[in-house]
Amino acid sequence: MEGTVADRDPDTIKQEIDQAREQLASTVDSLAARANPRRLAEDVKAQVISFVKKPVVTVSLAGIGALTVVLVVRRIRNR
Repeated sequence: MEGTVADRDPDTIKQEIDQAREQLASTVDSLAARANPRRLAEDVKAQVISFVKKPVVTVSLAGIGALTVVLVVRRIRNR
């Protein structure tokens, strides 16, 4: 039986285990960084700010704000 575990050098096996352990640790660290709630919230905040700063969105929001003010003033006057 060529290539079985018994034929492999213990030092080689240890090196392979250490390499696999390092790769696993790196993967776990990467996943932990991606799943960090604070980082996720900051990413969403940055995306929202980026979206709102677009000229089309800014003008639309200003129009909605102006319309809201007009409607509130009309409602107050009609009481």
